[in-house]
Amino acid sequence: MSPVVIFDIQLISGYVAWLLCFGAYALPKLESMDHVAAQRAIATLHSFRFIGLVFLVPGVVGPHLPESFAAFAAYGDFATGVLALLALLTVRVRPVFWLFIVAFNVVGAGDLVLDYYHAVRAGLPERAGELGAAYAIPSIYVPLLMITHVVAFSLLVRARSKPAPVLAAPDPISD
Repeated sequence: MSPVVIFDIQLISGYVAWLLCFGAYALPKLESMDHVAAQRAIATLHSFRFIGLVFLVPGVVGPHLPESFAAFAAYGDFATGVLALLALLTVRVRPVFWLFIVAFNVVGAGDLVLDYYHAVRAGLPERAGELGAAYAIPSIYVPLLMITHVVAFSLLVRARSKPAPVLAAPDPISD
């Protein structure tokens, strides 16, 4: 089997496995939590995206890992991780917290989409071995990150579409 086919199978399998796991365990839990707690849980996962800087470390990745992919992926992940950390640090200042929640999800999802684009343009599937020790990132970690971005956006939309609770005023006619 060619390295491209193996890489593609592993990437698709990562999505399938995480979707099954997430649908059975994480999504019901996140949906039962209040919106702040659910977004904090997702931000906590994304706060570890500093790990993407590994794409810049010689010896961890191969010497022929395309720079057009490596630098963009590394710095996009790092920026997302910093924004997620800022969201976690500002949870008590709700308007700022929500700003960072939206920011890390927009930046993070955009980063992953552009990483796929750069990887294909640079021929990364044909040179997947150049990922070295970072090989697990696109096949295991990236599917989970993308799924949680989609869930975070979904939770944000649902939170916005719920009507605000209205305090019942006494009915003057029934008195």
